Amino acid sequence: MNQPIIAVTDLYKNYRAGETEIPVLRGVSFDVTPGEFVAIVGPSGNGKTTLLNMLTGIDHPTRGTVRVNGVTLNTLNEDQLAEWRGASLGIVFQFFQLLPALSLLQNIILPMDFTKTLPPKQRKERALHLLEQVGLADQAHKLPSAVSGGQQQRAAIARALANDPPLIVADEPTGNLDAKTSAEVFDLFAHLTGQGKTLVMVTHNMELARQASRVLEVVSGQIVRDELSPRAVLA
Repeated sequence: MNQPIIAVTDLYKNYRAGETEIPVLRGVSFDVTPGEFVAIVGPSGNGKTTLLNMLTGIDHPTRGTVRVNGVTLNTLNEDQLAEWRGASLGIVFQFFQLLPALSLLQNIILPMDFTKTLPPKQRKERALHLLEQVGLADQAHKLPSAVSGGQQQRAAIARALANDPPLIVADEPTGNLDAKTSAEVFDLFAHLTGQGKTLVMVTHNMELARQASRVLEVVSGQIVRDELSPRAVLA
């Protein structure tokens, strides 16, 4: 049996507002095995994005542990976390976060420049390959402002894949896209998990969430539902 790529154990997160502690996550525990496509759903303000930030090391738990690909994130300092994220994790944001002064190609090369996992001569070749994979080979030298929102998000997915991480996390990746473009981005995610990537996605789009392999529902900082999606059951 596969060892989990994500192991979350008894996770609590409180935020302080003056003298008051506000609980956001309350005793969350779950595992994710390699190759799963997990959709995290639930009402706004109930802890979904906070949970995702725990998986990336962007935020830190009040109590409990987060272990990703064999690394306990709680034990790393900020420099170590930055190095770990660069090599082990791809992040896709709702608002794309491409650097506006760089071409799509340059945006994808940038993570490889930071980690130096490939020789300089191979970085451009890999970036072009990733742009081809997401259907943007003919847009490589354009600035983000010169392409559509859907194309920017596909470029952001290519950037997340730059260092070939085993895990991709996405926070509302289709939140700013129309239905057709959202479906195209989702199909790309499904293709990536078919290649062996693990993907965890926060989304409000229940139609897309039901097409993931597994759905976690977070309400009031707790997992109230954890089940295989209809697509996974039928498969």
